[in-house]
Amino acid sequence: MTTDLQPLIEAAWNDRSLLQQATTIQAIEHVIEELDKGRLRVAQPAADREGGWLVNDWVKKAVILYFPIRQMETFEVGPFEFRDKMRLKTDYQGQGVRVVPPAVARYGAYLASGVIMMPSYVNIGAWVGEGTMVDTWATVGSCAQIGAGVHLSGGVGIGGVLEPVQAAPVIIEDGAFVGSRSILVEGCFVGREAVIGAGVTITGSTRIIDVTGTEPKEYRGHVPARSVVIPGSLPKQFPAGEYHVPCALIIGQRKPSTDLKTSLNDALRDHNVAV
Repeated sequence: MTTDLQPLIEAAWNDRSLLQQATTIQAIEHVIEELDKGRLRVAQPAADREGGWLVNDWVKKAVILYFPIRQMETFEVGPFEFRDKMRLKTDYQGQGVRVVPPAVARYGAYLASGVIMMPSYVNIGAWVGEGTMVDTWATVGSCAQIGAGVHLSGGVGIGGVLEPVQAAPVIIEDGAFVGSRSILVEGCFVGREAVIGAGVTITGSTRIIDVTGTEPKEYRGHVPARSVVIPGSLPKQFPAGEYHVPCALIIGQRKPSTDLKTSLNDALRDHNVAV
């Protein structure tokens, strides 16, 4: 079915006048429904690809094209009033998802069975895997890919990546733990079962330095699997003098004996660090 949809999306992307045609509108709406049900993803694991993930940029195009074909409307949810172009997700009971008021997920975002949404927000195109916790005031941006058994702590900001369409979304693999008030944006990648300390900021170009060996090893916007990461800083020379700029430090690996549901404090205590 997706092979039939992709040419229609690509054609409309190149010629916006096609957004007036019923076949184009139906194709876009069908893509969003498939995203909502989890039968289609903006990005998916692919062992044969560099980085292990395949980005379906045509699906991102469909998400972008969904906005101009929608009309603004006012709708009420209990005592709340909203005015937007997008519907909200429904039938949480049927999907096995727990949603604590006033959590909001937009239609077109997929929440797998066992997901818990404390008062938080999940945007269109996002994928949230089975058993993941989206804690209070955490946000999952458009098209972000969050694995199974992930813990997004309070106030975590997962950025949305819609354009450029060829850019990878933020990807957080299974079992990762993201500490409170961390910010992960611009298509950064967090590997399986990694632990991100509170207050860490990672963009697609952030320098992430492994300081566990005799020589530093540097990554850019990529946290290897099972890494334990804390905020850091590096000296940088400017015309006005030397100042420190943010980076992230890999201070160790999550121990095999550490339960995947461990607290952030426990993981950092293993490495004699408190943040």
